[in-house]
Amino acid sequence: MNEHELGTVGDLIAALSGYDPHTPLRIAVQPNYPMAHHLAQVVSTPTAAHGILPQDAMSGVVWLGTGEQVGYLPGLAARALGWSE
Repeated sequence: MNEHELGTVGDLIAALSGYDPHTPLRIAVQPNYPMAHHLAQVVSTPTAAHGILPQDAMSGVVWLGTGEQVGYLPGLAARALGWSE
């Protein structure tokens, strides 16, 4: 995991804690062809998954699912993510 990855639910909560709870939420995907999606679901599985070691997922894994595609990721957001200059 690198310094920009959010590896746990606690990391995600901490990263979002400074934002107004009413701020719109989207997820950006595909750095080479950046698109924006709604975040649609939060689910969990009881066991570790491919690429996640069992000792890192003692209580299972939480998954964030993308929803409907909103459109292309705005350039401003792509730059903020470090995906473009």
